[in-house]
Amino acid sequence: MELRDLIQIAQFSQSMTQKQNKINELLDLENKVILITGALGQVGTALVNTFLDLGSVVIATDINKSGEINIENENHDYFKLDVNKPAEVRKVLDDIFAKYKKIDVLINNAGVNTFKHSRDRTEEDLDFVIGVNLKGTFFCIQSYAAILEENNLKGSVINTASHYGTISPDFRIYTDCDRRNSEIYGATKAGIIQMTKYFAVELADKGVRVNSVSPGGIFNPDQPQGDDFISNYSNRTPLGRMAEVHEIMGAYIYLASDTSTYTTGQNIIVDGGMSAW
Repeated sequence: MELRDLIQIAQFSQSMTQKQNKINELLDLENKVILITGALGQVGTALVNTFLDLGSVVIATDINKSGEINIENENHDYFKLDVNKPAEVRKVLDDIFAKYKKIDVLINNAGVNTFKHSRDRTEEDLDFVIGVNLKGTFFCIQSYAAILEENNLKGSVINTASHYGTISPDFRIYTDCDRRNSEIYGATKAGIIQMTKYFAVELADKGVRVNSVSPGGIFNPDQPQGDDFISNYSNRTPLGRMAEVHEIMGAYIYLASDTSTYTTGQNIIVDGGMSAW
């Protein structure tokens, strides 16, 4: 092999290394402070573990008094938080900021539902779902944006919405399941998608990006859905199955990383194609 060929190989190798380093830099989430609400649920726990695996400092919050995530990781912290109490939201976020000096990403993942038939819906049911899903998301964004502005910092908000914020449930899939998705759940998730767009515009000049992720149906191995439901749901989905929770994480990773610095006001639907039909 001639010297010229060796030089070309070395130059090509150097170029590929530089490109890989650039990709790694864009995806680097190490030491980023990620605040996650609703951290004790299925998606919340997956988010905590995913970002810890990526080297982030993860602040988990939930309404429960003490965290039940069994994690031995010095980059993990837990704060009790009721997102439907604005004064508590501001205090907890202030405490987190005082301790960590920054909050790079806020993931509004706290969410609830009610499964009674709409004819049996009570005002208390409506207030409960609206309070956590819609008001809670608003209060967290409100306090987060204020803290960033007061400290001249940029940030990113990722709201957990749902594909049921864009489509109606197909009630034919609920043959052996009493967990019918409610109208108020879909309404609040649609509201979160719209709130995402609103705050993306309002906070753009402050350097704060706001996006949402809308998962579809996720199989829950700890509380499995009925066999008929799983079969019916899978047949209603182009990919022919329910999601595994880890398959939802990629959208959050993208939006939390520097690969998405020009992405704001977007709702990423991860539902196996169900909403495409």
